[in-house]
Amino acid sequence: MREKSILKRFSHTLLLLAHFAAFLAAGVPFFVIMGQKYWPLLTISRTLAVTLLGFTMAYIFMGRIYGGFDIGKRKSKPIIYSQTAALLFTDAVAYVFLSIMMSNETTENRLRLANVWLLLLAYAVQILVLIGLTYAFNGLYFRIHDPLNCLVVTRQDSDFMSFVKEIRHFRKQFHLTQAVDYRHPALEEYIRANDIIFFYGLTPDEREEGELYAYRKKKDIYYSMTLSDIVALRGTPIYFSDKSMLASPERYMSFEQRCIKRGGDLLLASIALVILSPVFLLTALAIKLEDGGPVFYRQERVTFGGRIFRVIKFRSMRAEDGEKHVSVSKDDDRITKVGRFIRKYRIDEIPQLINIIRSDMSIVGPRPEMVENVEKYTAEYPEFVYRERAKAGLTGMAQIYGKYNTSPKDKLMLDLSYIEHFSIWLDLKLMFRTVLVLFTPEESTEAFEEDQSGAAETAAEAYPDEDTEENAAEEARDE
Repeated sequence: MREKSILKRFSHTLLLLAHFAAFLAAGVPFFVIMGQKYWPLLTISRTLAVTLLGFTMAYIFMGRIYGGFDIGKRKSKPIIYSQTAALLFTDAVAYVFLSIMMSNETTENRLRLANVWLLLLAYAVQILVLIGLTYAFNGLYFRIHDPLNCLVVTRQDSDFMSFVKEIRHFRKQFHLTQAVDYRHPALEEYIRANDIIFFYGLTPDEREEGELYAYRKKKDIYYSMTLSDIVALRGTPIYFSDKSMLASPERYMSFEQRCIKRGGDLLLASIALVILSPVFLLTALAIKLEDGGPVFYRQERVTFGGRIFRVIKFRSMRAEDGEKHVSVSKDDDRITKVGRFIRKYRIDEIPQLINIIRSDMSIVGPRPEMVENVEKYTAEYPEFVYRERAKAGLTGMAQIYGKYNTSPKDKLMLDLSYIEHFSIWLDLKLMFRTVLVLFTPEESTEAFEEDQSGAAETAAEAYPDEDTEENAAEEARDE
């Protein structure tokens, strides 16, 4: 215990050391391996300086996009996936810089690409070293830091069990002690006994009393967002003499932003169609050979301003089930063999690039919902209509952070977060982060369960952290 308390004092130093080690693990293999053929990389030279500058800038830029070497904040696998994607683009930038610098009199000043096989070898070594570093530093961090005790404050009629299930995926960070109703008479006692307080499924009025008490007791506070929270987050503090207010002006895209976004959509969609044309043709052939039915599936969806358009996707279900406008459930027997594969890797969505060129959709935006779902969800959540303030997108916050079975309310909050915080930088960040979806197809394409009645248990009950065989196995897979 004494050694652990001493090590905790140097946690910040450990994290700095981890970040520095990660940078070395990324840079050294690239420069040493590429330097075997391009010797200026191993000497003090202009080629080394320029290539190192390009590598460092790309590494920092990609770290901001993918989250960097987040030891202690994320599990090992997500860190590895993020680093794998970040290094892919970092190495590509450094490779271009190197190729340009090696174009000189000996090559008649022509641009000649550096050796690709050495680049691939360097990339493989980088990943192997970073895998080892990730597990080592994360293992050390969680040996030093015990999981924090957490309390979920909710209401009896909420779907809090789905949240509890998600929290239990992070057993090394959070130790869930209880889930209690926000009106529980012993709420303050529960708050004092825990380090982190989650307010889940509550309105600002319902969580206010408990939130203020947790703040007074210096507890870490998390709460599920409502529309008013999203509006507040876009605001800026304004002071009228000694009167403080939060200014939250209406958000809209400027003329310049609209031009950049539309131009980017046309350019990227056109390039993607050309690059993915072999995948496009092979998928069409596989669908046709399986059952002889139509290759494409068209369905009415809702986009900007409530306009209805026909989205184009590769058909993933039996042709005779095409008119059944019902969300896919787990083990849905309507899905074909080819359909199961293309849905898993999001290949079925490639034809939506045509919708983007037609201006029905954008590269980034809220998920295009079925007309039937929009009518259904709007009746339950009137604010669902606010999603129509932006053009539907091929990718976006709901598509990246959510799943097929994400609840309508959670999907709405993700979409509104994007709309209210729109920027070209956010679009660029989300486009790069979409790459990670390909590394985790099982999570991102998880479908609806047939029975989602898991919230029937009473919130006033305590939920001990039971380490069942199933949970232990799931934890091992996640790590």
